[in-house]
Amino acid sequence: MNQITNFWRSLKFWFALKQGNNSRANQILKAIKNSGAKLSPLEKLYQDNLKFQESLNDKDREISSLNKHLKKAVDKLDELELKLDFDEPVIRRLDDYILTPEPKFIEFVTNSFQLIEKDETLLQCTGIDERIFDDFESSLAKYIESELERMPEKKRELELKKAHRDIDWLKRGADPDYGFDLTPHVYFMKYFLDNVYCNYLGWYFVYKSGLLPTKINILDIAAGPGTVAYGLALFLQSSSGFFATPPMHICYYSLEKQAQFQYRGLQFWRQYIEQQRMPTNLYFRFDTTDIFTYNEQSKVLPRSFFDFIVISHCLFRDSEENKKSCEVYRQIFQESLRSGGYVVLILQIKRLFVFYKEQPQEDITKEKKLVAKLVEELDLKLEWYKYITSTGIRQSKKDFLKYANKNLPPQKFMTPLRRKYLEQNYESNYGLDDYIILAKR
Repeated sequence: MNQITNFWRSLKFWFALKQGNNSRANQILKAIKNSGAKLSPLEKLYQDNLKFQESLNDKDREISSLNKHLKKAVDKLDELELKLDFDEPVIRRLDDYILTPEPKFIEFVTNSFQLIEKDETLLQCTGIDERIFDDFESSLAKYIESELERMPEKKRELELKKAHRDIDWLKRGADPDYGFDLTPHVYFMKYFLDNVYCNYLGWYFVYKSGLLPTKINILDIAAGPGTVAYGLALFLQSSSGFFATPPMHICYYSLEKQAQFQYRGLQFWRQYIEQQRMPTNLYFRFDTTDIFTYNEQSKVLPRSFFDFIVISHCLFRDSEENKKSCEVYRQIFQESLRSGGYVVLILQIKRLFVFYKEQPQEDITKEKKLVAKLVEELDLKLEWYKYITSTGIRQSKKDFLKYANKNLPPQKFMTPLRRKYLEQNYESNYGLDDYIILAKR
C-alpha cells in the first residue's frame, strides 16, 4: 500500500514539474520526505537545486545589503569631498568675502543693457554687452555646427525634427520631454542664449544688492546644460577692468534629469570658458537625477551647504507635476540651503500668471500678490523681485518681431544656424520677459 502511495506521489510530483507548478512540486516533495520514503533521482536532483537556490538567494541578499552599505559610504565620502573642497576654514574679513558693488560697473551694465526702470519692479532691457556676448555666441555657433556636421545628413535631419518638435511644446505652454539625441543642440540654438542673457542679469542684481560672495556654493535644479553657471561666468568676465576681482571659488552642483544636457554643457564650457584669459574658477559636480524621484533615492544632497539654490525656468504647467515638484523643492530648501542662504527663482511672465490661471496684465498689485503667493507656497520669504522685459510692458506686444528687429540686439551668429537646421524664416534677437525673484528660507 505504501509503495502505491509513494508511486502516486512521485507521479504527481513529476506532473507538477512538467506543468511548471513549482509551488505544488514543493508541497509534494515535503510530503514525500515526511513519509520517510526514499527519494527518486529526480526528487533528489530537485531537492539539491532548491538548496542551491536558497544558498544563492542568501548570497544575493548579502550582496544587496553590502551594496547599500557601500553606497551610503560612497555618498558620505562625496559629501565630505564637497566639504573639504569648498568649506575649508579660511580666515577672511567680511569685506573680502562679499563683492562690493562698484558704481562704475553698475553704470556700465545699466548703459550697455539699456536698463530703464518703468516702475518699482519692472525694468525694460533692450541692450547687451556686445564685447562679451558676441564672442560667446560666435563660439557657441561654431561648436553647434561642428557637432551637427559630424552626423550623417539623413540621420541629422530626422533627429533634429524629433528634438525640435519636442521642444516646440514650450510654445504651446506644455512641458517637453527633452530626451532626444539632439535636444541639447536644438535647445542651444533656440533658448540657451536668451536664458544665459537672463541669468547674467540675475547675477548682476544679486551683485548690485551686495550679496555675491567670492566663495560660493550653487545648486542648480533642473540645470539643463548649465545656464546658471554660464550666466555667472559671463557676468564675472564683463566685470574685468572695472575692479580687481578677488579669487573666486565656485562650487556648481548640477541637478538634471538628462545626462546629455550635462555632457554638452560641460563640453562647451571646456572649449570656451576654460580657454578665456581669466577663466572662472568653477568646480562642477553632476547629479543626473529626476526631481520627481528625488524622495525615493537613498542619495541626498549635502546638508546646509549651498549659498544659492537656483531654479531657472522649471515651474511646471501640469498641476500634478507642479504639486510634486514644489514638494521636492521645499524639501531641498529645508535640507540643503545653508543658514542665511538664498533661493533665486527665474520664470517667464506667462508661466507665473498661467500658474494661477490668470492672464498677464498691467496691474502691479495683482503681480505682487502672485509673486508673494508663489514664494509662500515654497515656504520662502520674499527679499525682492524684478520683472525684466524687452518691451517695457507686462502684456504681449503686437508685431513683436518687427519691434525686436528694430530695438533688440540681434543674434547675428545663431540666426544662420536656425535658418539652416531649424528652417526658421526670421531674424533672432535677444529678448526677455522674465521674473527674477530672490527669497530666503
